[in-house]
Amino acid sequence: MKAKQKELYKAIALILWHDWDPIGVNDGENEWDDEYDSYVPHLFQLVLKDKDASNIAQYLSSSIKQNMGRSVSEQHNLEIAHKIVGAKKHILG
Repeated sequence: MKAKQKELYKAIALILWHDWDPIGVNDGENEWDDEYDSYVPHLFQLVLKDKDASNIAQYLSSSIKQNMGRSVSEQHNLEIAHKIVGAKKHILG
């Protein structure tokens, strides 16, 4: 993986931890910042395939429903998806 791609991969992981956090484990003091890392590879591939924010938000929403059994804020997931797409534009151009 190229340096810029590694930077994007890490940026996605940070967005999930700091901004998405659907189960609320990031209390600002928690060192276990890898809670959502299993979602990064698929999100990374979606972004590299130029999927738009709505596609990414759908993946986030389905992950919450199916894997976490929680209710979903479609608007929040769309905001997170826009951050991920923005990170790609910023890092990879």
